[in-house]
Amino acid sequence: MSAAEETEVIIIGGGIAGAGAAFEISRTSKVVVLERESHCGYHTTGRSAASFTENYGNGIIRRIVLASRAFLSEPPAGFSDYPLLGKRGMITVARADQLDLLAQDLEAAQALVPSIVVMTPAEAIARVPVLRADYLAGAYIEPHSMDIDVNGLHQGYLRGARARGARIVTNAGVNAIDRRGGQWRVETPAGTFLAPTLVNAAGAWGDEIALMAGVRPVGLQPKRRTAFNIPAPAGVDISEWPLVNDVGAEFYFKPDAGQLFVSPADATLSPPMDAYAEDIDVAIGAERLERATTIEVQRVSRSWAGLRTFVADGSPVVGPDDEVPDFVWLVGQGGYGIKTSPALSRVCASLIAGKGFPDEVARQGVSLDDLTPHRLRGGESQTRQVAS
Repeated sequence: MSAAEETEVIIIGGGIAGAGAAFEISRTSKVVVLERESHCGYHTTGRSAASFTENYGNGIIRRIVLASRAFLSEPPAGFSDYPLLGKRGMITVARADQLDLLAQDLEAAQALVPSIVVMTPAEAIARVPVLRADYLAGAYIEPHSMDIDVNGLHQGYLRGARARGARIVTNAGVNAIDRRGGQWRVETPAGTFLAPTLVNAAGAWGDEIALMAGVRPVGLQPKRRTAFNIPAPAGVDISEWPLVNDVGAEFYFKPDAGQLFVSPADATLSPPMDAYAEDIDVAIGAERLERATTIEVQRVSRSWAGLRTFVADGSPVVGPDDEVPDFVWLVGQGGYGIKTSPALSRVCASLIAGKGFPDEVARQGVSLDDLTPHRLRGGESQTRQVAS
């Protein structure tokens, strides 16, 4: 039996959360990332809609996105060979029966993103000619919403972490976790690893990892989100179309490598698993698209699904466990993990390094109390003893 590998921080999960954390934590600490699959980003990270919008998610999410924009707009030198953000824009649309909801949504949106402005139905149809005039009753546009190069961001994190000495270990699903003598011991098929600090970036499996470590779960709820590609309308250049989002969260669509990316915006509770698209959800998405546009869905090129994982209040869970402080949470990003990863990675790394909450995130109106697991535990202040 080979000897256990010692490091300073073990990160469980090589998706966007774990990769971003490794990039930031490896500035000051020796890091090992453990990924259960044969390559990082196999699950939710690789199945994202790849959209950067400051007008999606609850108030905490939106503020974290604001704190992430600078990194995504101007990443560090050498981080990526190409820009991480590309021009797209996002139009939010409403039927006549949704106009009150649109007005409420617009008021909340403009409070954080003043560049959002009302569009007339005619203006929206001029931008996206397939929208039905007899469907569309109101709209507004977020002009600076962008596409994100998810692979470029994810690989930039991993490449940067490796350059700072981090080790990324694949095919390393966790079999057991123990803690003795101030060290976490994590057993995997790829070896056994020891470190004083453990970061849980396991996405939908985050509560399962916590239970293995003897830590109380935070109530993660994985929810399936379906997406599919269809051919673009014949003879139509869709490349400049913005993303179109229904104000009632019933569908959205956008250009995607010459085709249309469509989602019914479903949020079906699911156990942690390798999610796949259900035929009924694809059919619902196609029907909603056809109701709102002149597109007739005759062929689905590809369909897939991913899990978006939430806790009860919809905000991420980031920071040391209040009962087991050397167990650090980085989960519950919902469907917003890509665009929030720069800020949340910095929060995680800063707290581990003992530097407190980052000023650039606090300036956006986010506090440590908004993120730590303590908020989910009814204000309890128990401190559990772990084996030593």
